[in-house]
Amino acid sequence: MQQRIQFSATINGQKTGPHELPKDLMMIEFLQEYAGMNGTRLGCGQGVCRACTIIVDEPGKGPHTVPACVTGVAWLNGKSMRTIEGAARTDDTGQITASAVQKAFLEHFSFQCGYCTPGFVNSATVLMEQLHVRPVDANAVEEAVEAALDKHICRCTGYVRYYHAVRDLILATPGLTTGQRTREVSRHG
Repeated sequence: MQQRIQFSATINGQKTGPHELPKDLMMIEFLQEYAGMNGTRLGCGQGVCRACTIIVDEPGKGPHTVPACVTGVAWLNGKSMRTIEGAARTDDTGQITASAVQKAFLEHFSFQCGYCTPGFVNSATVLMEQLHVRPVDANAVEEAVEAALDKHICRCTGYVRYYHAVRDLILATPGLTTGQRTREVSRHG
């Protein structure tokens, strides 16, 4: 007999549960099959491509990302998390406003097929939030972007536009960098 757990969590600010679920159910399966959230993409199914990246908000640890395809609901039980569906905001009139990261990706034509984009959005969002707490030297922005996005696999665009969009957004957002940018270095074109 398959072990089951009572799963409850907060997803995109909304409490869900308790749900009786198989203990070994992966979070991506919960999101798609139980919660009706299909924005998180299943790519490799092994946590390598990062298309399925979600954000986990933990007190004391802050926001961090996990691959939903290999992270079980048992590990996320009781936690607060965000998916791509939580990136944009909807106002009282129903008007949807893209997040700053989403807007930057659109402005830079960052994606082609868009399959990997939710993972990139979530990782870039966490980077932006971390930089609000601990700004990076203006000359180290490229390295910070690379560290945040390096694990993601994009089979269409070759990453350059994603990296440039996040770099430019960081440099344009007050408070995310320290010092003066004195060099223009780009390993990504």
